[in-house]
Amino acid sequence: MNERSKISELKGIGEKTEKLFEKIGVRTVGGLIRYYPRSYEIFEDPVPIAEACEGRICTVTGAVFGRIQVSGNRNMQVTTLYLKDLTGTLKVIWFRMPFLRNTLAKGGPLTLRGRIVRRRDGLVMEHPDIYCPSSKYEEKRNTMQPVYALTAGLSNNTVIKAVRQALGCVDAGQDILPESLVRMYGFMPYENAVAKMHFPDGKDEFAEARRRFVFEEFLVFVLSLRRLRDEENRAENRFVLRDQPEIGRFLEALPYSLTGAQRRVWKEIKADMQGGHVMSRLVQGDVGSGKTVIAFLALLLAGLNGCQGALMAPTEVLARQHFENISGMLDKYGLPLKAELLTGSMTAKQKKEAYGRIESGESSIIIGTHALIQEKAVYKNLALVVTDEQHRFGVKQREALAGKGNTPHILVMSATPIPRTLAIILYGDLDISVIDEMPKNRLPIKNCVVDTSYRKTAYEFMRKQTAAGRQCYVICPMVEESEALDAENVLDYSQMLAEAMGGQVRVGCLHGRMKQQEKDEIMDAFGKNEIQILVSTTVIEVGIDVPNASVIMIENAERFGLAQLHQLRGRVGRGKYQSYCIFMTGSKAKETKERLDILNRSNDGFFIAGEDLRLRGPGDLFGIRQSGLMNFKLGDVFQDSSILRQAAEAAGEILRADPELSSPENKKLSAALERYITDQNLEATL
Repeated sequence: MNERSKISELKGIGEKTEKLFEKIGVRTVGGLIRYYPRSYEIFEDPVPIAEACEGRICTVTGAVFGRIQVSGNRNMQVTTLYLKDLTGTLKVIWFRMPFLRNTLAKGGPLTLRGRIVRRRDGLVMEHPDIYCPSSKYEEKRNTMQPVYALTAGLSNNTVIKAVRQALGCVDAGQDILPESLVRMYGFMPYENAVAKMHFPDGKDEFAEARRRFVFEEFLVFVLSLRRLRDEENRAENRFVLRDQPEIGRFLEALPYSLTGAQRRVWKEIKADMQGGHVMSRLVQGDVGSGKTVIAFLALLLAGLNGCQGALMAPTEVLARQHFENISGMLDKYGLPLKAELLTGSMTAKQKKEAYGRIESGESSIIIGTHALIQEKAVYKNLALVVTDEQHRFGVKQREALAGKGNTPHILVMSATPIPRTLAIILYGDLDISVIDEMPKNRLPIKNCVVDTSYRKTAYEFMRKQTAAGRQCYVICPMVEESEALDAENVLDYSQMLAEAMGGQVRVGCLHGRMKQQEKDEIMDAFGKNEIQILVSTTVIEVGIDVPNASVIMIENAERFGLAQLHQLRGRVGRGKYQSYCIFMTGSKAKETKERLDILNRSNDGFFIAGEDLRLRGPGDLFGIRQSGLMNFKLGDVFQDSSILRQAAEAAGEILRADPELSSPENKKLSAALERYITDQNLEATL
């Protein structure tokens, strides 16, 4: 048996279990070896009850104090006991486990391990694991147990047993890192690192194993970008795009002047589109910095030169908003171009008519969702594709868009604030422009960080805002109530808020489990002010632009990252009204206060991203993936920024010495690069 063997060759994995492993994407022994845990249970020394910290998983040992109580109804019974040691007493609760009243009432020391949260009556340990007698915990003390992402029917224990077998098949020949890099950075040997990713003997050992594979992941990613960049540099610009007087007249007619940053970025884009090579440019700009008008100018330059430009949005609602805005500007300023909308939900007849206008060239600016590239759209002369950061195109995708025509320019718009040093590495296939200046007519958002005692006041404030014709968002971290987490959820919250607001204010509910059509209908109703308060999960982070919304309240703000909180805040402050952001937190931890105070003091996304980077430091490495930025299995671009920089430096050195990666030392790295580009469908997503 080797890494290429089917997973069914492992002992104890029959046909049924094999299918469960396939559901999580594991088909071979090698695939299982690289199916790293999503986090680890760390069994540390028990702490005195007085030192149990809010927001952390702690282990405490003590005696049951008083009677064990069971309360609640049949569907949600809560078992409560008080655990006492020499330093204090801790309230402990379990959900739907009433039988504990009998099993735990026998006396003797009890060891419990669970998360400490703050409730109205103080600190509480929620739904902990029970070790009785306490000696059972001693067996696990100072160990790290892997926790894997699972599917229904597949247990963590089953994965652990399979991984232990699979580790016997680890092949040192699969190591893609050249020996010179292993020595230079002091990495663990490959077989040892693989084993310690699954079963580390301690935090330091795990951190070293993880450092090796994060470096490897970043190295392959950066090399793939450099390779794509080299290919793109060969693409010649075959579009003749001259300056158009209508663009100058449009800019003069606008009721505002472009900022210095907007003028600089527009100059860079125009130079690219009129230069010798096809444009590949990223425009980074904070929410509200005026990226949309820059994209419109680029589309105008293409359209007024007799070519076509396409604008791809992440949702149908946003695509329609762009279409209405662009059509409105074309009419208002007398620009001789026609805009076209193309989305997946259009009828077959509507699509056919749109295809005809696109193919004939009658429509110069085409706005849509992924339907722009997935449907049977044939462009007459596509010179420019404007996308957001979720849709990045490589060479082959461009060729597919252009058909037999010329390779189009690509302009990627990003509102994700990333420190420039990281952006240069992450977007190594793109030239980077930054709009680092806000329009003068933008009113800064007013922020406040409050605890839950402020909630009644916040509701009264939202009631006044809706009475004045404004709209509000409320963000909750969860869709529905969870046994394991004490956090607000969208379903219960929206009902509670509707009752609190009374019949005059309509409250809507939005979350990721809804079908796309339901989401679109809710967002559309909110956009038309048929819904005054929208209670949502983070699905509203991208894809809705409502200038009339003036308040956003984020519940359990401590559960979100700084960059995500800033993105959420950007849903307001988009119109002429003074806007407000209320960060509501149930945590009194010092770290939470320090993080949220950064948002309280500043509306500058790039400053916030830099502070986020500073505050995270080494971070909580034991939950494998943190930021969600880019498609990395292990790496986190903020938390692992120093490793990312090392990988970028190493990639540069490797390519300077061996541009084709043809030396024997780089042979495996070259093969891994080809696999990565194919497996990640990098040509389609970059």
